[in-house]
Amino acid sequence: MPLSRRLTIGLGIATATTLATITSAPLTVAAAPAPAHVTAARDAASWLAGEFKNGSLPGPFTPEDWGLTIDGLVALSATGVDAQTRQAATAQVAKHVRSYNSYDDWGIEGFTDGGATAKLLYAAAAADADPTDFGGYDLRAETLSLIATADAGHQRGRITSRTTADSGPDASNTFDQSFAVLGLARSGDLPQDPVDFLIRQQCAAGGFRLYPDAADGPSPSCDDQPGATLDVDSTAMAVQALLAAAEDGATGAGDAARKGADWLVTQQHADGSFGGSGPTTGANSNSTGLAGQALAAAGRDDEAARAATALAALQLTAGNGGAASADAGAIAYNTDGFTAAAAAGITDTDRDQWRRATAQALLGLAQVPLGRIGLDPPPPSTPTPTGTASPTAPSTPSASPTLTTSPPPTGTAGPTPSVTSPAATPAPTTAAPATAAPPITTPAASGPGGLPTTGVAIGSYLLIALLLIGGGVTLLVLGRRRAG
Repeated sequence: MPLSRRLTIGLGIATATTLATITSAPLTVAAAPAPAHVTAARDAASWLAGEFKNGSLPGPFTPEDWGLTIDGLVALSATGVDAQTRQAATAQVAKHVRSYNSYDDWGIEGFTDGGATAKLLYAAAAADADPTDFGGYDLRAETLSLIATADAGHQRGRITSRTTADSGPDASNTFDQSFAVLGLARSGDLPQDPVDFLIRQQCAAGGFRLYPDAADGPSPSCDDQPGATLDVDSTAMAVQALLAAAEDGATGAGDAARKGADWLVTQQHADGSFGGSGPTTGANSNSTGLAGQALAAAGRDDEAARAATALAALQLTAGNGGAASADAGAIAYNTDGFTAAAAAGITDTDRDQWRRATAQALLGLAQVPLGRIGLDPPPPSTPTPTGTASPTAPSTPSASPTLTTSPPPTGTAGPTPSVTSPAATPAPTTAAPATAAPPITTPAASGPGGLPTTGVAIGSYLLIALLLIGGGVTLLVLGRRRAG
């Protein structure tokens, strides 16, 4: 074969490889968090790992809380801490799929919880398990079967529950929808309909409502619901799901994620913290953890760092823990919880709240996006020299799914393994009232027209690709001239 032809073919292969690299690169790459914050995240994860018993985390009324167990797995996976506990927990979750996404254990057959199923799908995918055979269940097929079809009108694309006369109505919400998008994106092709429905939960201001249902039934969109309450936790989840959808090529996902991140910035308090909505309006570590993680995923590094600083201030250490110093690493739900624990220790009554707060709060310290947990190695706790591989990647495959929240204790042992609450809080989760969004406490940062990028040198890739293409064309022309 003539040298010019071999060179042309070689350059063509190199060009194709370069273009494949460009198209597979994530839309945003968050800057590495401060080493002190990574260390704090790992300390929190180590404390949380010690709370696992036989591969699960307990609930306030039951020896196993599968929603909280999955949240714990997400937290451990985001930091690379305790692979043995992660593997044991993943195995236990796989054995108890129906205990989590149905009411079979309570004698109510025929019900399937859409949000729990979507969360399990994401868990299996993020744990590098087979989503089509997780504990014997095809979670991808089951999730797809619960997505509302075209005959549902403006509810098309919504993740729904399969209800019965005994189970009560479907209560799926924006948390559930976000997990459906994340799980489907991580387990195969992502249909556009679930993405479109998630985007319709975003109001013009940029924030997302928690519940698609109004008092008189489901409304077509957030803007169609008068006085819709915009929720920090739901927005943080939606932003991360839409970023994953944008990487998968979903239409409109990137712009919606950017608008959501812009709105989150306007909700950040002066000290870097966030509050939720309804009973979680006050500054708390759950909302701050989710919002900080979402801001990091969207490339809002300064705001994400401020959120991490607020979270670190709520973490018990050997130096500040007082009576709770034996629980160093745990993160309080709020300043009142921190003060009470330092004075009297973490009581048995309060320990459940600390588990839930720590599981979500440390996500804002580790700053690994939901769409990347289990794919990217956890960030190093010490700066990595340029060109040197991080020594902190887990030695075993990530065995955790990803987060959501389990319901807070309500004082009564109910038979429903609900997974629809937006944040793990000390108060019962209720539907957000139709009120205005929380007041803006920090000026909104002006952003560019597209999603910010903080680590992907796409420009250089394109330049190299163009040079390779140009070189190939030149050699091809020269080869033809010589042949003539």
